[in-house]
Amino acid sequence: MRVFRTAGLAVTVAAMALAMVACGSDTSPSNALQPTGGATATSPGGGSTRSPQPTDTATAGRSGQVFGPGCAALPTSGAGSLSSMANQPVATAVASSQQMSTLSNAIRTAGLTDTLNNAQNITLFAPTNDAFNKVGQSQLNALLANKQQLTRTLQYHVVPERLSPNDLAGTHRTMEGQDLTVTGSGEDFTVNNTANVVCGNIQTRNATIYMIDSVLTPPTSGTPTPNAT
Repeated sequence: MRVFRTAGLAVTVAAMALAMVACGSDTSPSNALQPTGGATATSPGGGSTRSPQPTDTATAGRSGQVFGPGCAALPTSGAGSLSSMANQPVATAVASSQQMSTLSNAIRTAGLTDTLNNAQNITLFAPTNDAFNKVGQSQLNALLANKQQLTRTLQYHVVPERLSPNDLAGTHRTMEGQDLTVTGSGEDFTVNNTANVVCGNIQTRNATIYMIDSVLTPPTSGTPTPNAT
């Protein structure tokens, strides 16, 4: 009788196990609790793991981070921000920045908006509003009224190649036709021994901007030979 009872119990347990499989029950620990949200991937053990979620990080664009004390004044989003200017041609990007509104007005007055926006891979040494304030309102008005001199002055702030911070130090031929010289290294650069870079390596669609704290004056000696763009 004991043999028959044991055999019957074994049959009963086997039947219960088959019933659990048929119902889709899985008692493995890897399938006991799944995290919610995000994409899942199958692990070697048959369970699922949550994939890492992307993070939203701000960068300056293709050539690394911006640098300089003036960068703190740039908005973090919207018009004039790094992400906004990176998607715009350079004259349009300048026009969106409150720190460069005087420069933007000068570019429009000289008729250089399309020239700069259509240029390929240039570097703009961009005087800030404070830089133009150093010139004085009367001299600035006189410059704005003289389109030929204004155009020449603005072209002297443009180098027809895209300079990264590693390439910045040295002598560079400008769109105006004469050279400017940048000294320094790391995050400390000066142009023509007069203008300090206050926010550098700002990327736009077609240019790299280095904001400077003084307006550059083209040399008076020699005959400038403007470069074609």
